Amino acid sequence: MAVQLQSTPAVPKEIYYPETDGKPMAESDLHRERMFGLIHALQRFFAGQQVYVSGNLLIYYEEGNPRKSVAPDCFVVWGVESHFRRVYKLWEEGQRPQVVFEVSSKSTQREDLSTKMRLYAGLGIEEYYIYDPTAEYLDPPLAAFRLVGGGYVPMEPVNGGVRLGELAFVPGAGEPPEFVSSLLGLRIALDEENWLRFYRLDTGEQLLTDEEARLQAEAQVAEAEARAGQAEARADQVEVENARLRQELARLRGL
Repeated sequence: MAVQLQSTPAVPKEIYYPETDGKPMAESDLHRERMFGLIHALQRFFAGQQVYVSGNLLIYYEEGNPRKSVAPDCFVVWGVESHFRRVYKLWEEGQRPQVVFEVSSKSTQREDLSTKMRLYAGLGIEEYYIYDPTAEYLDPPLAAFRLVGGGYVPMEPVNGGVRLGELAFVPGAGEPPEFVSSLLGLRIALDEENWLRFYRLDTGEQLLTDEEARLQAEAQVAEAEARAGQAEARADQVEVENARLRQELARLRGL
């Protein structure tokens, strides 16, 4: 009796999406420090909310094609859980980043202003900020763009010139621009040392740097330990007083 062999359907090979594209993370210690500073400040600001803040993480934007990826220096996504990810796949997450920051450098500034700008616009990223921590390659060293009709247009600085009647008030010479992000709920500005700083729109409070946050946490721990020490000292005093009262009561009962 002849036995008919049936071919086994081919099992689709699982597509691997690497964690790295082989490119260096940052051009220098300064760029890496400023990049992490941006990410950590926004992570602290959005802590406890359904907002994911990350950076230097590969975003894959075309299912089935691991060559279609980009790794923004910092990006913010609303409507997804904040947890550690290996990579970010748009088709699995269901949400694209709404805000992206690039820490620009000599080797990336052209790409930041051309290739990445077109890609981010095509992905529908609503706000795009480019920051040059050295103030050597971008003039001014902070640029901001808003998505309008499928392309980016420059955002108007909030500290731009103001005209009241016939009088014109303009920023001081060399004063860097400041921008307001309604999405982030923050004002974005550069300080006198060209650090990118964030200020809450609701309170005006400045978000802390990593060093400022560390010092604040240390101060809070020291204060808590001091309060605990004071409470322990008061408890010891109460115990001494209770012992005295018990001795006095025993003496009175013995009369």
